[in-house]
Amino acid sequence: MTAYHFSTASSLDGFLADSEDNLGWLLSRHFDEKGPMNIPDFQATIGANVMGATTYEWLLVNGGGEPWPYDVPTFVFTHRDLPTVDGDVRFVSGAPVEHRGAIESAAGDRDVWVLGGGALAAAFADDGMLDELTVTFAPVLLGAGRPLFGGARELRLLEHAVNGEFLAARYAVLGPREV
Repeated sequence: MTAYHFSTASSLDGFLADSEDNLGWLLSRHFDEKGPMNIPDFQATIGANVMGATTYEWLLVNGGGEPWPYDVPTFVFTHRDLPTVDGDVRFVSGAPVEHRGAIESAAGDRDVWVLGGGALAAAFADDGMLDELTVTFAPVLLGAGRPLFGGARELRLLEHAVNGEFLAARYAVLGPREV
């Protein structure tokens, strides 16, 4: 069965990016690519990615965009026209559940990575399509920016580790939190 993972980095005060959508604070920190809870080992379990338009555009500008950094199908949730790249990128709109069959078919016998965008991750959770949340917390307080997650959820800690300057934690997503 395909599992959906929201794996991301955050400031200690819960922001994915600063108030100007800048990630310089994150990219200047030491993270061991071979250390515990590293990205290459995680990516080896992933058969498809999903992301929002903001993350996609950030990758195009800051990651060079070419060559496309992912070798698995990527679904970009958007309501506007975006530039294309040489890679398996599929633009979709609507609720995640409307695309569940296509996403899981693309993932094959591997899992799905929801990357970038707390609002998109929350939409997947709302549709019952978010199984785990992994956060690597950077030693910085931003004070404002893009929030880690939209909405209240109950979580259960599954694993934690220190990697470089980061505290990494993996949680099971249990369901909505009644407030």
